[in-house]
Amino acid sequence: MRELAEIRQLYKPIQPTVKQSAKHVNYVEFLPDLRLQNYIYCYWQLQTSQALEEPFHYRVVADGCIDIFFELTDPADSYVMGFCKKYTEFPLDNNFNYVGVRFLPTMFPQLFRVNAAELSNRYEQLELVIPATAKFIRTHFHNSLSADTIRSLFDNYFIQLLANVKFDHDRRFYSALSIILKNFGVINVETDLDTGVSPRQLRRLFSYYIGDSAKTFSKVVRFQNILRAKPSQQSLRENKLFFDGYYDQAHFIKEFKNLYGVTPGRAFGR
Repeated sequence: MRELAEIRQLYKPIQPTVKQSAKHVNYVEFLPDLRLQNYIYCYWQLQTSQALEEPFHYRVVADGCIDIFFELTDPADSYVMGFCKKYTEFPLDNNFNYVGVRFLPTMFPQLFRVNAAELSNRYEQLELVIPATAKFIRTHFHNSLSADTIRSLFDNYFIQLLANVKFDHDRRFYSALSIILKNFGVINVETDLDTGVSPRQLRRLFSYYIGDSAKTFSKVVRFQNILRAKPSQQSLRENKLFFDGYYDQAHFIKEFKNLYGVTPGRAFGR
């Protein structure tokens, strides 16, 4: 299953919008057990260290992944967030403690036999999608758990789940996915993804395992690689590398804003 292991090596999605300067709001990611790292990118926690003066707006940028998340004070109310082709903004209270699981691209459908397209661009109550996992969260989590205990609970659950899963790893599909990731999303979908599967079948596979088309996924990958590069405003102006795959600078700014929620200048302001 080398194709599955390769995704983590080639793709490291990030969520950069909660900075340390966001007073009294902390966002941390922690790695799952080594046996799970080809499937789960991270566990994460978003919480306030004290009550805020006003409600908090959490902006999630497009990252190509599917997440499970819930409030530790109310684990009976858990959700799954599908692949999104634009940023999403969550209005939160002034006091919160959210925990989540971020699955690498294709892994949520592989583990749970759920069509990713049915979750795209929205979030759904987990109880309606994978009731067994919703029950596990409801019965094992509460607000006084430490990060180590949260990780241990998730690790044990997903390792046991993994032992009973048979993966459908169509090499032609994963080869196409690998081409996109190795080229940082800068590809011509019509000509560069000739891996022995018809365009129609490839569309169907991307829809099921990713939640959208190869073209849309490539846009998100390209965007994520720009985020990881953390370009300065000056290098954005001077380095044409960042505009690869875009018609012009205006196209780049428009697409970036659609995926992040602000312009590159604001996102990378120094």
